[in-house]
Amino acid sequence: MKKTFIWTLALTGILAGSCTKLEPEFYSQVTPENFFQSEKDILAALNRPFTHANWYLGEDRWSLQEYTADNFAITTKGRHWYNGGENERFHYHKWTPDEGWIWGTWRGTLMGVALALDTRSDLEKLDYSRFALTPADKDAHINQLNTLMAYFYLRGLDYFGGMPIFNSLDQESLPRNTDEEVFKHIESILKEAMTKLKKKNGGETEEGVLKQAAAASMLAQLYFNAEAYIGKPMYQECLEVSKAIINNEYGFYALDDNWSGPHSFTNDRSPEVIWSSPSQFNRLQYNWFYSRFYHYNSRQYFNTDMGADNGTHLTPSRKPDGSLYKNVFSLGSPFETFDDGDLRKKPYRFLGNGRYEGMFITGAHLSPSGEVIKGGEEYKDQPLVFRDQVARFSEVGPGKKYATVADLPSRMSDGEENTGVRPVKVPIPPLSENTLRWGADNPIIRLTEIYYMLAECKWRTGDKNGAAELINMVRKRNFANQEDPNPATAANLDAQRFLDEWSIEFLAEGRRRTDLIRWKMFTTGAWWDHQPSGSAHLNRFPVPTEAISGNNNLAQNPGY
Repeated sequence: MKKTFIWTLALTGILAGSCTKLEPEFYSQVTPENFFQSEKDILAALNRPFTHANWYLGEDRWSLQEYTADNFAITTKGRHWYNGGENERFHYHKWTPDEGWIWGTWRGTLMGVALALDTRSDLEKLDYSRFALTPADKDAHINQLNTLMAYFYLRGLDYFGGMPIFNSLDQESLPRNTDEEVFKHIESILKEAMTKLKKKNGGETEEGVLKQAAAASMLAQLYFNAEAYIGKPMYQECLEVSKAIINNEYGFYALDDNWSGPHSFTNDRSPEVIWSSPSQFNRLQYNWFYSRFYHYNSRQYFNTDMGADNGTHLTPSRKPDGSLYKNVFSLGSPFETFDDGDLRKKPYRFLGNGRYEGMFITGAHLSPSGEVIKGGEEYKDQPLVFRDQVARFSEVGPGKKYATVADLPSRMSDGEENTGVRPVKVPIPPLSENTLRWGADNPIIRLTEIYYMLAECKWRTGDKNGAAELINMVRKRNFANQEDPNPATAANLDAQRFLDEWSIEFLAEGRRRTDLIRWKMFTTGAWWDHQPSGSAHLNRFPVPTEAISGNNNLAQNPGY
C-alpha cells in the first residue's frame, strides 16, 4: 500500500486546484488491514468525512445561497460590515472569481469528495467478519460514503456546474466533466445506494446516518432542479421518487405535529428529519450562525454568555416611511410574507424546560425579565428597537443629514445597529438551561421538503388541487388550532405563491438561491435594493482563480 492511512490536511492537490494529485506525508506504513482493530475504529473512520460535511453545511455555502438572494443581507452599519464591499458585491450580483466564499466552496466541495473516497478505499479492503459485522453492514458503510460523495457533487453541480469526477486520490490535474456527466454520476450513485443503505424503522432517532430515504431525497432534488442543471425538465421523475418517500417505501417518516419539532433541542426524535448533522455542546456544534445574526447585546435577550457580531438580518419588508415593499417587488419582504397569525411570526421567547415559542427578534429588545436592552452604536444608551427597515433613522432631524424620514434612502450602505428582523430558527437556551446549548441538530433534509417538491411537481404537471392539498398538510401546523386563514387552493397557488411558500417554510435553511433559479427569477427578479442583472451566466458561480491557477486544465464558466 503506497499511501498511508494518515493524511495531512494540506491535501495539496484538492486544495490548490481541482481534483489534482493529493500528496500525503508518510508518517508510517500503517495500512487499513492492521490499523482497524475494532468496530469502533471503523465507525471513527466512517465519521471523519461527515465531520467535514458538518462544517460544509454552513459558512460560505449558506452565504452563497442566501446573500445572493432576496431574503437576507449584511448591510453596512455605520463603521461596521462594509467588508471591502464583499457583501454588496454578492447582493448586487457583481461577484468575481477571486471571492473567498466561492473559493472556500469549490475547495470544500472537492475536499468532501476526497475524504469520503479515501475512507471508502480503506473500508473496501477490510474483512468485516473479523469485527462480527455482516456484508450488509459493509454495504451500508460503503454506500453511506458513496451517498456523501453524491451529496458533495450535487452541491458542486448546483454552484458551479460540471466538476472533475475522480475515483482515486492519485489522479492529477483533471479537467471538469460536463454537467450531464456529473448529473449521471450522481444519479447512478444514488440509485445503487437506495437499494443498499439501511432503512429507518419507526421510532428510531436520527443520528446523522445516511439511510435509504436520504439517498432517495437527494435523487429527488437532482431531478427537481434538472432543468437548471442540464436543461432537461424531470419533474415527473421527481414526482415518482417523492411520492415513494412519502409512502414510506424507503423508511418510516412523518410530518411533525409542531412547526418547531424539526428544529428543536430534541429534533433528533422528530419523525420528519430524514438526514441531520448531529450537534453537541463543546463537540460538533451547529453554531456558525449565532454570531452573524445577533446584536452585541443580544446576550441579555437570550440570557446567555455568548457574544455576537451583529451582521446578518432579513431584507426589509418596509420602506423608511413604513409602507410595504410587497407593493413594489414580488420577491423579498420575508417577514411580512408570513401570515400575521402564523405562530412562527411571534418574537422568540424561551419558556423553560427546553420549550420556546416564536422565531424572530423584532421590535423592542427586552431581557427575559423585561428590562430594556440598550444599544452601543447609533443608539448608545438608548432602548434598542429592531426595525423591519433599512435606513439611517439616527441621522434624521434638525441639523442632521436628513430633514425628514421621507428623505431617507434605503440601500445596502444604510444600515444601523438595529437594522432588520433577526431569525431564531435554531433555539438558544438561557444559562439556567445551558446543557441544552447546541442541542438542536442541523436538519439537512426533512420530509416537508419532499412534500413541497411533490406539490410543485404536481402543479407543474397539471394537478393544482393535489399540489394545494400537500402544501396545506404542512401549513396547518403553523396556526393555532390548525386553522389556516389563507390555505392554498387551485386558484391561488401560482408561481408567486410557490416562491412565498418555499420562502417562509425554509427561511434561513440555505436554499433560496436554488429555488429562485428553478423558477427563473434569480437573474430576472427584483427585490429590495436589487435590480435584475438579466445575465443568465450568474446562475452559476465562476471557477475560483485559485483553482485555475493550480490546475490549468480547468475551464472557466461562460461569462466570467
